[in-house]
Amino acid sequence: MKTNARTIGLLLGLSLATAVLAASPAKPTRPNIVVLVADDWGFSDVGAFGGEIATPHLDSLAQRGVRFSNFHVAASCSPTRAMLLTGVDNHRNGHGNLRETMPVAHLGKPGYQAALTPNVVTVASLLKASGYRTAIAGKWNVGNEPRNLPNQRGFDQSFVMGDTGSDNWEPEKRYLPHNAKVNWYENGLPPVLPKQFYTSTFFIDKTIEYLRAGRGSGQPFFAYVGFQANHVPLQAPQAFIDKYKGRYDAGWTALREARRAKAIELGLVPKDTPMVSMTTTRDWAALSEQDKRYQARLMEVYAAMADALDHEVGRLIAHLKSTGEFDNTVFVFLSDNGPEGADYKEADLWVRMHYSRDLDRLGGPGAYVVPGPSWSSASASPLNGFKFYAGEGGIRSPLIISGAAAHTAHNQVHAGLTHVTDIVPTLLDLAGVARPGSNYQGQPIEALTGLSLLPVLADPSARVRGPDDSLGYELAGNKALFKGDLKLVWNNPPVGDSQWRLYNLSRDPGETQDLQKELPQQFAAMQADYAVWAKANGVLPVPEGYDPVQQVMINTVVTYWLPTYWPHGVATLLALLGLGVALKRRAQRRAQRRAKPTKAA
Repeated sequence: MKTNARTIGLLLGLSLATAVLAASPAKPTRPNIVVLVADDWGFSDVGAFGGEIATPHLDSLAQRGVRFSNFHVAASCSPTRAMLLTGVDNHRNGHGNLRETMPVAHLGKPGYQAALTPNVVTVASLLKASGYRTAIAGKWNVGNEPRNLPNQRGFDQSFVMGDTGSDNWEPEKRYLPHNAKVNWYENGLPPVLPKQFYTSTFFIDKTIEYLRAGRGSGQPFFAYVGFQANHVPLQAPQAFIDKYKGRYDAGWTALREARRAKAIELGLVPKDTPMVSMTTTRDWAALSEQDKRYQARLMEVYAAMADALDHEVGRLIAHLKSTGEFDNTVFVFLSDNGPEGADYKEADLWVRMHYSRDLDRLGGPGAYVVPGPSWSSASASPLNGFKFYAGEGGIRSPLIISGAAAHTAHNQVHAGLTHVTDIVPTLLDLAGVARPGSNYQGQPIEALTGLSLLPVLADPSARVRGPDDSLGYELAGNKALFKGDLKLVWNNPPVGDSQWRLYNLSRDPGETQDLQKELPQQFAAMQADYAVWAKANGVLPVPEGYDPVQQVMINTVVTYWLPTYWPHGVATLLALLGLGVALKRRAQRRAQRRAKPTKAA
């Protein structure tokens, strides 16, 4: 009996110990990280930011995390993406301007290489070195040089499009004639591409494929998805387009006003936020009924493309839930810049030669949709401006950071000034990875210019920048300086008048009331601060008469058409000259024969 009692006691003790150990919290693991980058989305395109487009999966992430209502990026794709990857200001990482809009005299100058420079390191490289498995699918656009492709910049697996964009249905089809071809790479090499796919679906397919391949490693993962939605040309599956039929028949002004009201209701902008009517917005009432129908379809396709992106995000979330990895995953969602405000008229002839613009084909394969400045004003609501310009509509982006692993507050809004360079230090802190110093693997590197948002995730009322901290910005001659609640801004035509303006963003995010006369000391001081920042960061002034749209055409000729067709053009010209000389000589010989006297019979 004693032996049995001891045995039973021992077994009970072991069982109790096992139960205690099982009940003890497991050692926390480092979080998985997913970065989702939308292309050319306006501030209020996401439902959680005031939009009417169906984005339930992004909205769900917002409910589980923090929305940043005062988050800023660059006004075009590659400068933002370069800062997102490196945490270093674009003038210091090689992307002082988008290659396509860069003045010829700037290209190759320090900060204007249009490619990531050797003295910056990506967040993927830092995470990989600390034990993360890393993958990217989608738009890259920070340099097609072999040393700059993802497989050399910290990504274990990659399938990327290296340019500003491409057709979304036919992967090898160019959307503009400024490149000889569309540059696709899989792990640094040209891939075998299907003849047709849909980009948003394909990028998520690849992401899931890469995540499945590495599941057995026991390592956390970093996955970057660079969507092309909603970059021109707007394209979407027909089922998504059909959902929005008739939704935009009231026009862009009504939509801009409705989104402003919703953004106020959600607490994303102050109550009674004033809002301007952009000078580039057409009068909806003045359009013919036929034109209204056509214009409404453009926005239907736009909404469908965003909806399709959200659907694909839902597929990725479902995959992570099925593998049990969702709860340990941090999600970061943002847009690379504001909505596209150009009308692409300069490329109209080329577009018509390669695409259809028939109403019944819009959004489908072989069709071309540009949202245009009027619909972009609605996408940016209640802000002023759009892509390429320094108004809030061009550089204020929706940002969501979500996930239990980040210990984020739920369904909260952070209104403090934040910037795309803040993402890298935030991710490093979440992963427990030390920030690099002035040297990385024997190579001098640029220091991170952003600040960690970790304090804000736990307490959205906290601020990472104080009232005396300044933040400079410049792209293609449009420029700004943020300090506390104030913003000093300069925009060139057609959005601006090439003059400094001063706004208080805490009560006037729509930039409607210029305060330079009310605050002359701050107005002067911030101009001086901007000059100091611009000099320290190597900002080059744009040439007199510079126009970014014209520059795209100039660069297309200089960097593509002449190198590609110059030899053929010269050969053709020489052949024509030779033919002309031969024909002239033949004509001269005939004339000489006719002029000779004939002998009398």
